[in-house]
Amino acid sequence: MAYVVDFENVSTEGLESSPVAEALAGLRANEARYFKNKYDHVFTVEPASQAQDDVAYVHRILQEERDLVIASRPLEATQFEVDGIRWTYVFYESGLAINVLWTLDDGGKRAVGFKLSDGMDVPAELADRFKFARQKSKLAGTIRGSFFVIKGEY
Repeated sequence: MAYVVDFENVSTEGLESSPVAEALAGLRANEARYFKNKYDHVFTVEPASQAQDDVAYVHRILQEERDLVIASRPLEATQFEVDGIRWTYVFYESGLAINVLWTLDDGGKRAVGFKLSDGMDVPAELADRFKFARQKSKLAGTIRGSFFVIKGEY
């Protein structure tokens, strides 16, 4: 069942099994606030078991672009299009959030972003491969993020 993410009353609904559920919920709410403020888009997620195509899409890009396999279990996912950009998000039990930004016009931006919830360790599969910048958020505490540009067509 789809869940509309509320960034005013942050809830851990759907994320309860995460050891950093509160921080992950804050990170998810931070993303919801961004899309509401920038695009007037309501950020809705569904259980990963109901969004298997979205999870597979993200995992395929990670595998083919960087030979990456995420060890943590996906909890929730979403895919939507705003302002000519397709966004796909997967939120993992470890506290990791991955998004794929894909501008639909030829030659547009195409990238994978990683965000780490406050209090989680950098996953081993990412540790030696990416440097993470810090960002403060009222909803999520300290978010650490990194990204890479997508070269292929997906």
